[in-house]
Amino acid sequence: MKNFIMAVPRKRTSRSKKRIRKNIWKRKTYWIELKAFSLAKAISTEESKSFFWCAKQK
Repeated sequence: MKNFIMAVPRKRTSRSKKRIRKNIWKRKTYWIELKAFSLAKAISTEESKSFFWCAKQK
């Protein structure tokens, strides 16, 4: 017979730990969202220094 390890249920995560983890995740997404929005704004106003594009030819 082979030895096998059974799955053991973990302890329940407390509400405070769950909230802390959720808030960290939300905070990370806030900064990503802010950077993306500012980059989009810079591109739309053509003031971006990190992107180069061809000027429209008439």
